[in-house]
Amino acid sequence: MTKNLFKRKTLAFAVAGFVAAAVAVTACKRDKKQEGPEPEDILKNYSKNESLVKALSGFENLKITTLISSDDVLPESPGFIFGAQPDGAGMLKNPSGEGFIMINNHEILQSVSRVYLDKNLKPVKGEYIVDSDGGMTRLCSATLATPEEHGFEKETFLTAGESGVESMIHAIDPLATADKKNSQRTVKALGRWSAENAVPLPKGAFPGKTVILIGEDENDGQLAMYVSNIQGKGNLDNGKLYVLKRSNNDPVETSMYKGSSYDVEFVELDNVSSSTGAQLQQQTVDKKAIMFARVEDIDYRKGSSTNNREVYFTATGVSQADKLTPVSGKTMWGRVYKLVLDADNPLKGKLQVAVDGGDNPGSSIVNPDNLCVTENYVYIQEDGDSFYKLNDHDGTIWQFGIASKSLKPMLQMNHRRNEATFNDKYNSVKSQLLSSWEYGAMYDISALTGIPDAFVVNLHPHTWQDPKYKNADGGSARLTDNSEGGQVVIVRGVAR
Repeated sequence: MTKNLFKRKTLAFAVAGFVAAAVAVTACKRDKKQEGPEPEDILKNYSKNESLVKALSGFENLKITTLISSDDVLPESPGFIFGAQPDGAGMLKNPSGEGFIMINNHEILQSVSRVYLDKNLKPVKGEYIVDSDGGMTRLCSATLATPEEHGFEKETFLTAGESGVESMIHAIDPLATADKKNSQRTVKALGRWSAENAVPLPKGAFPGKTVILIGEDENDGQLAMYVSNIQGKGNLDNGKLYVLKRSNNDPVETSMYKGSSYDVEFVELDNVSSSTGAQLQQQTVDKKAIMFARVEDIDYRKGSSTNNREVYFTATGVSQADKLTPVSGKTMWGRVYKLVLDADNPLKGKLQVAVDGGDNPGSSIVNPDNLCVTENYVYIQEDGDSFYKLNDHDGTIWQFGIASKSLKPMLQMNHRRNEATFNDKYNSVKSQLLSSWEYGAMYDISALTGIPDAFVVNLHPHTWQDPKYKNADGGSARLTDNSEGGQVVIVRGVAR
């Protein structure tokens, strides 16, 4: 259900004064004349909980450190609990100090947390800026839009609601005073969907326009696009909303095959702001939109304006109730699609299947969810808790080479099932199911921090449960008995 976010080039950097403004800004290098430790050396295991993810063969040089987990007590907010299911996320420079601010959705809690980090990325304070009353629905993946990367007027956390077709997308100011019960920050012009993410393309992709891609996590899911002919945050109101269709009007997902390219276009939806989600769904049928099996996340290629028009998105996949049989017309194991938008018109493009889990069922990607795309790679995070019977591995992050088309397993959940003490703590419900943990967002913080090839990864260890984690956000608009813990790690040495 998950995540995603952004970074860039190389400027001068000093440990005492980071100059990048957000995850999506210009990258920095350390000024070699500055005394002190190299920036990559400042990271430690800041959480009292051990890492719940491990590097796989061929990626042994990755360095994994824990950033925050649900057991941690932060010195400036000892009552704060980092809640369950950290999913969509972003990080930016703290404008009031020398550290950073990390924003996280907590999916099952319907909430958004804000954690303050010092200049060495050590968490020192936390609070909730959206609770379940303000969030109203499960908040899954998200995008931190910035002036530098996306041309927005100010930093805006676009977090998508996913609890049925009447859910909406919120636009949250990540730096504003906490107003956690405020439910009036939804954006009508982005429609009503069971949405996973709303991803603005960088400002150079289509200069002068605001272009936002939206993924819908339904069995007949959509890839939608919002387009305004003005650029900036104020243009979340006056654009038009479209859905993706094939130019031949074939809406069936599995009539497309890997190795072929398909002409596609976005067709306009009518009366978006005044329509219910159910009415918009009917329009997608009437307009012959492609019916994907759960569009869970979207990201764009980094490196240039041309690259930014190359978009990747997941179809997570669905099966019959037996967890063995496909649904007619739908991917079962999941796919990652590549969409290349026309340079002169964002409403037209070419679509192809980049990765198909059905090529090696159960041993390749299983239910891909969140994506993180760099200049040269697509990192694919599994949400294997559909528990397909032929799946043979725990939740994995796969590295897909854009040029080579190679697919390699890079990280995996570290369940340590043979260690009794570990399982007493992190598998308190005694589940023996493979892939019972899943991933939230993975995003690049290299540019922001000056730490080379550093990525944040969010983890949902669903079997780690303790009553002390209940109702971490203090809201009342959902079930308050979820007792899961959550964790965030930093992984260094990830190829970009």
